[in-house]
Amino acid sequence: MFRSAPRSAAVLLGAAVVTASAVLPAAAAGHAPAHRAPHSSVVVGAVQYDSPGRDDRSNRSLNGEWVTVTNTGRKAVNLKNWTLAKDSRNVYRFRNLLLAGHSSVRVHTGVGRDTRRDVYQDSRHYIWDNKDTATLRDDHRRLVDAKHWSGKRER
Repeated sequence: MFRSAPRSAAVLLGAAVVTASAVLPAAAAGHAPAHRAPHSSVVVGAVQYDSPGRDDRSNRSLNGEWVTVTNTGRKAVNLKNWTLAKDSRNVYRFRNLLLAGHSSVRVHTGVGRDTRRDVYQDSRHYIWDNKDTATLRDDHRRLVDAKHWSGKRER
């Protein structure tokens, strides 16, 4: 009976080490676990990060840069208070926008008049670089989708 006690303790200790080693790398790297939203039909779609033509900071050039948000599902989704962000300084917050099923909205960088198909960040500066990530979060700040790109002509 006493011989099995050290063996049981070793098994429990081994299980604790395996569990800790699975959790420790993320914590050690300083990464907080991402709070993901329940499965969503809304995703980050096509991206035009390098506006066509000269980068002259004109509103036309700024609006040539955009990120598409697409509802792949059948049911409409209200994007009110959802955010599309590059980083903490470049965050677009959706107003009351009902995104119909199987449809998309383009989020342009420059100034414009919002419609159901096009919304504008009202920025006077380019936002999306040749190597970047667009992060979409719901109204509870939970991660819905993210898209990373790296290269000159990737869309």
